[in-house]
Amino acid sequence: MAGKAGRGADIRPKDEHQLAEIVAWALSSECRLAVVGGGSKRFGGRPMQCDYTLNLSALSGVTLYEPEELVLSAHAATPLDEIEALLAENRQQLAFEPANLGALLASGKRRAGTLGGMLATNLSGPRRIKAGSARDHFLGFRAVSGRGEIFKSGGRVVKNVTGYDMCKGLAGSWGTLAVMSLVTLKVLPAAESSATLVVRGLDNAAAVRVMSEVMQGSCDVSGAAHLPAVLAARSSIREVAATDAAATVFRLEGIAASVAYRADRLGESAKRHGVVAVLEDASSRKLWQDVRDVRLLAVPRERQIWRLSVPPSTGAAVMSEIARQVAECEGYFDWAGGLLWLAIPPVDDAHAGIIRAAVARSTGHATLIRAVAGVRAEVDVFQPQAGPVAALTRRIKAGFDPRGILNPGRMYADV
Repeated sequence: MAGKAGRGADIRPKDEHQLAEIVAWALSSECRLAVVGGGSKRFGGRPMQCDYTLNLSALSGVTLYEPEELVLSAHAATPLDEIEALLAENRQQLAFEPANLGALLASGKRRAGTLGGMLATNLSGPRRIKAGSARDHFLGFRAVSGRGEIFKSGGRVVKNVTGYDMCKGLAGSWGTLAVMSLVTLKVLPAAESSATLVVRGLDNAAAVRVMSEVMQGSCDVSGAAHLPAVLAARSSIREVAATDAAATVFRLEGIAASVAYRADRLGESAKRHGVVAVLEDASSRKLWQDVRDVRLLAVPRERQIWRLSVPPSTGAAVMSEIARQVAECEGYFDWAGGLLWLAIPPVDDAHAGIIRAAVARSTGHATLIRAVAGVRAEVDVFQPQAGPVAALTRRIKAGFDPRGILNPGRMYADV
């Protein structure tokens, strides 16, 4: 099996037991494995030097779906497109709105990735401000550790944790701790209707203030983002692009009557801040897909992309500080100002010093999402960790993967 494959080749387990055998063989042979599901995020994180690619594409398919119980289990390499299509048939959804970064990372291909990859990276979309992150909906899993051992954690209900909550640990670990074979998630009913209120002409600072005000109101907004004028002009939504003005957008979801009522209330309140337009259901959904998937920054492809998480009240100041020092910097705000997506011209250090200094003053963190391999090898892709936290990270890695054979160095050079 593994021994017959040439170095650098794909090894494709057919089931969980074969997966465990392969990892155990790699452990005994001291071979390093690059873990891949659908490949949509293959060019994210630090570049790795691995002996083989552990391709999980055969571990696919839904094993349990109970719409009445709001729970779904599936093999880790099940494409997200299939999951979302199945849920849509029952008017349900993954409420945290997983981002599809295929257009950003996978050579321009809009592959949605897999269920396991989505949880391993914990990348959540605009609805995070209301529904929480991917890890908040992660109920349980089966996986193979770097010791070659099959283990499981969690179950099929939310209140099922005794001892360590390993779902929280694996979410966002980028495949460095274990290889998930089966995952279970909570699903929720999908909204009957959606509308988006567009406020035109606000600068960044004013937009953040208005988003904060709206989020503290009673209109139950499920998305709040701000597109500066240069990015609003690229939108495929005519009502957003036509005026050459910045667009601050608020999404309302629910039953149609409730959405209409809240849109009227929010529209009356927002008029004092700028010209207001309303996007109906189809346009609203398309706009938020573009925001979620960072499509407005996807090209030109040579530009480097940063993802910054900051306290919402500091978002405009962080953006302004970076823009003063980095020429041709473009970006927009999601999560009511708490998430910044930035695109910058390519440079050898990705302006990491400037960006991290600005973020540090806001107590946030920054991740280099897209850059060529040489830059990602030299620059800290993920937020550098303080000494005690870095030591804890190494101990956790050693507990799950003592020889460091799973995605070695993908997050940090020595982990």
